[in-house]
Amino acid sequence: MTATQTRTPDAARAQEPRRATGPSKSATSPDRGGPGTYVALGICLILMVIPFLWMAVSSIKPEAEIRSVPPTWLPESVTLANYGELFSRLDFMTYFTNSILVASAVTVGNMVFCSMLGYALAKLDFAGKRVLFAMVLGTLMIPSVVTFVPLFVLTVNLGLANTLTGMMLPFLAGPFGVFLMRQYIQSLPDELIQAARVDGAGELRIFFSVIMPLCWPALATLGILTFLTSWNNFLWPLVVATNEDKYTLPVALALYAVGQNATQYGLLLAGSVVVVIPVIVVFLVLQRHIMQGISMTGIK
Repeated sequence: MTATQTRTPDAARAQEPRRATGPSKSATSPDRGGPGTYVALGICLILMVIPFLWMAVSSIKPEAEIRSVPPTWLPESVTLANYGELFSRLDFMTYFTNSILVASAVTVGNMVFCSMLGYALAKLDFAGKRVLFAMVLGTLMIPSVVTFVPLFVLTVNLGLANTLTGMMLPFLAGPFGVFLMRQYIQSLPDELIQAARVDGAGELRIFFSVIMPLCWPALATLGILTFLTSWNNFLWPLVVATNEDKYTLPVALALYAVGQNATQYGLLLAGSVVVVIPVIVVFLVLQRHIMQGISMTGIK
């Protein structure tokens, strides 16, 4: 009997050509959930978008139609009188400029100073490092209203009341920004810093030339969150600013739209649309970096 005739069935099956099988479902794409997930997300999206749509649509309605009961979703008569009154009654450019200056300065300050402290807490060794980081985490748990009065007294004693500097200075750095940047910088490889030190670079040059260019996702996330908070800040500018030429846009809008006898909802809604537009533009420009920063923060 020849060798080919004595092959066992197992050996024959082993030599048969394997059938091509497609890749498994788990290897090609992650499990994105069933239809119920999309339905739940769609409902949440609608609930979040409806107030903004109502605000935008109602801003072009007459005042009488805004107050009508039952309310109308689509305007029966379209008018731009609310926007005309907004720009004619308010010194819009002054208030808009004040808001831009304050929000931009606070945003840039947080991006620089929070990154510096985050770099020190993540990559440098010094006495009291853990205690300092614990203090940063502790301040996250303190409500801002607790420090409001002492901060106002300090601002007045420094002679910064009724100034744009007084609106900016107390918020140039925050504990959340320090924590965010510390977590992100901690994920960067130490070899980059060691190589820069070997080349003779100082800590400031390492920070601005090596660390900052690698932190754009986290910086974008911190920037949009800080800009949003500062742009919509109402209570602090209301207390600090005493002259109209120092008002920010939310303060001026609230003071002029809300009168002693009645609230002008058309003017208020038109102003709200104008206030929201810069935030939406900033988010759309930095959206890709924001998502990357949120997904990578905390990864070691």
